[in-house]
Amino acid sequence: MLFCFQVAQKCLELGASSARHVVSDMNNLTSAQNVIEDARNKLRGLDYLVLNHVGGSGRFGPFQGDMAAVTSSMTVNFLSYVQLTVSAMTMLQESQGSIIVISSLSGKEAPFTLSYSAAKFALEGFYSSLRRELRLREISLSVTVAVLGYIDTDNALKIIGDKITMQANPKEECAREVVRAGVLRHREVIYPYWSLKPLLLGNHKTGFILTRLNVYHHNL
Repeated sequence: MLFCFQVAQKCLELGASSARHVVSDMNNLTSAQNVIEDARNKLRGLDYLVLNHVGGSGRFGPFQGDMAAVTSSMTVNFLSYVQLTVSAMTMLQESQGSIIVISSLSGKEAPFTLSYSAAKFALEGFYSSLRRELRLREISLSVTVAVLGYIDTDNALKIIGDKITMQANPKEECAREVVRAGVLRHREVIYPYWSLKPLLLGNHKTGFILTRLNVYHHNL
């Protein structure tokens, strides 16, 4: 709750005319739905829906068959995203707005984070398909998927900071690139853009690299 308050205060310091926060449990889909209802009642509309929360009971390490961890991760990291989107869809269509989904390289391939990886795979499948469907229906609502590598957030550093030797990338620059992609209605942003290269080379998909990297600046 304190963090939400701090974010709202920072928005006001940066010039926002108003800023509100809502505390919710993303492991409870009814609670997620209530977030949008609160936004509808207070804001009377919505231009951007930014989906950027993470949770679940999974830990970094070999998969031990823990189905509770899988269920928890899928609920928090996928199903709650869908619930928020469904609840906000009418307002977003009315404003011809944008959905910005924070995904991860873990949605491509990520050993030792299987529960989290599964949720990110689901995110990319759902929102890429939703984008295509909206376009076929000629609905002016953009969907931007942000595929992020290792970012120096407190949460990422706490979970894997002492387990890998890779240097984390700056969260400030990452945030700027995500905002830029969302405002310009790009279909996808990859940050850092070079982070897919080792993964794809390891999978013998070198011909796919240039295609994926070019999407970094690809408009919807």
